[in-house]
Amino acid sequence: MAKELPKRSEVKVEDTWKVEDIYATLADWEADLAKVSELADKLAGYEGKLNTAGGVYEASRLEEDIEYIAGRLFGYAARVSDVDTGNAENQKLVMRVRSVYVGIMEKLSFIVPELLALPDGAIEKFYSEKPELERYRISINERLRFKPHTLSPDMEKLLASSGEVAAVPGTAFSMFNNADLVFPEITDENGEKVRLTHGRYIPFLESRDRRVREEAFHAMYSTYESYKNTLAALYSGQVKTHIFEAKARKYANSLEAAVFGNNVPTEVYHNLIDAIHANMDKMYRYVRLRKKLLGLDELHMYDNAVPLVKDVDINIPFDEAKKTVYEALAPLGDDYRAILKEGFENRWIDVYENEGKRSGAYSAGIAGAHPYVLLNHSGTLDSMFTLAHEMGHALHSYLSFKNQPYVDAHYVIFVAEVASTCNEVLLVKHLLSKTTDKAQRAYLINHFLDSFKSTVYRQTMFAEFELKTHEMAERGESLTPDTLKKLYYDLNKLYFGEDMVVDEDIAMEWARIPHFYYNFYVYQYATGFSAAVALAERILSEGETAVADYKKFLSGGCSKPPIDLLKIAGVDMSTAEPINAGLKLFDELLDEMEKLNA
Repeated sequence: MAKELPKRSEVKVEDTWKVEDIYATLADWEADLAKVSELADKLAGYEGKLNTAGGVYEASRLEEDIEYIAGRLFGYAARVSDVDTGNAENQKLVMRVRSVYVGIMEKLSFIVPELLALPDGAIEKFYSEKPELERYRISINERLRFKPHTLSPDMEKLLASSGEVAAVPGTAFSMFNNADLVFPEITDENGEKVRLTHGRYIPFLESRDRRVREEAFHAMYSTYESYKNTLAALYSGQVKTHIFEAKARKYANSLEAAVFGNNVPTEVYHNLIDAIHANMDKMYRYVRLRKKLLGLDELHMYDNAVPLVKDVDINIPFDEAKKTVYEALAPLGDDYRAILKEGFENRWIDVYENEGKRSGAYSAGIAGAHPYVLLNHSGTLDSMFTLAHEMGHALHSYLSFKNQPYVDAHYVIFVAEVASTCNEVLLVKHLLSKTTDKAQRAYLINHFLDSFKSTVYRQTMFAEFELKTHEMAERGESLTPDTLKKLYYDLNKLYFGEDMVVDEDIAMEWARIPHFYYNFYVYQYATGFSAAVALAERILSEGETAVADYKKFLSGGCSKPPIDLLKIAGVDMSTAEPINAGLKLFDELLDEMEKLNA
């Protein structure tokens, strides 16, 4: 009989996150849903009145209240929905708040055009007339930055009303991938039938039994292959949505539209791909080393995750993972670790996989409550690193909300992966510092090399896939299952090189990556990892000064452009230097790995 996941109702309370910290009861959520609509109606009354300091201030204050409440409404609905995606009532909460929010955005679509229509110098005069307006200077200036891409009031209303339609491909993929898609059973190492799930896939690929790895790999991608037409249509719909929005707002292309929002130049995206292309030799060297250490005549795609050190098997219960992460982050200071401990002890985290739970992991900051971290902890070394990663996000959110006004507290995605990955680098450095055992050391270096490969090379490959598919669609080419599969297969050939047998099944991997629905998101994993390596090295070598600068960055929210915030911490992402520094570390660890296994 197959081992099935527990139902949500069977999960221990202490292993779940505490949604009552957002709303004590559903009735409280309903009250805020009604309240936010009332506030929107009140704010709508300021249409045509944003020509005075008082009008701009009152409208800004109301808008801040609306965004604050809406964030909590979304936060609660998403948290209860994500841990039980098959629960129809929870899904209704998400749909209701999304529908209400789209309606609110329609009502408030007058704000930006009216601000942009003000004569030059008017806003500066308003700050003098009403000093309280200074609270909104950064957010107002950020809106003025979008002036070349802002349309007439009528057109803004039309675009706002298309929000629900634009969300359909991503929503449909999420429901299909998390709630509807059922994978077959496979036979595990013990000869038992076990249901393949998203959460179990990576542990299967880490199995010492190659038959298990191959069976899981084929079962995963043959399942997606069965739905290739539907999945290609969904992804094509998402790409076309991005292109439509870019054209409507007069951007040069969909890439510019995506990165402009984070105030990041398109050159950063292209520079990343160029830098990685110039350093493929290091990736090919890694592939050759993996093939050699595994003792294989042929290295296949399903051999990519199994640890290279055969004699070290690590099972890390969640309590042990928490303890180790807490110890590893000592360089960040007792104040940082006090917040970390609070999260560990007060149910900020939803720990284990259950039936219908969203796959993967994430952190979500919620104003007026605390961050929420979703995990699917499986006891692997990777699970412990995921805990460190997501708690990095969580403390970034916590410190930004604590130190910035709400309007300036939401850091942009470009810097988000820096804090999370910095924790990972500190964790691996901590673990390496504790052992001189050759096998354990090799195991940890292998994990870091795999993380680097997955985060820098692999995510750059994802970024290149996104870029090429959007460019194809912008040229009028169709994104069919065959064209998507060929492009993805060819990229795998390029990134892994001649020493890897690129199995045909991998051509469907694009279909299971939820981040492809996030609009040019994944490149930031690679840039963030590179920045994190530089920051971790500085923290460990310079101590208190570097830590103080780093905490200023963590507390910065969106108070400065992302490139400037990172400069405060000591990293200049306008250059290729951090990427090259990360690649240098990758090369050095390859050296040590080769020596340990000579």
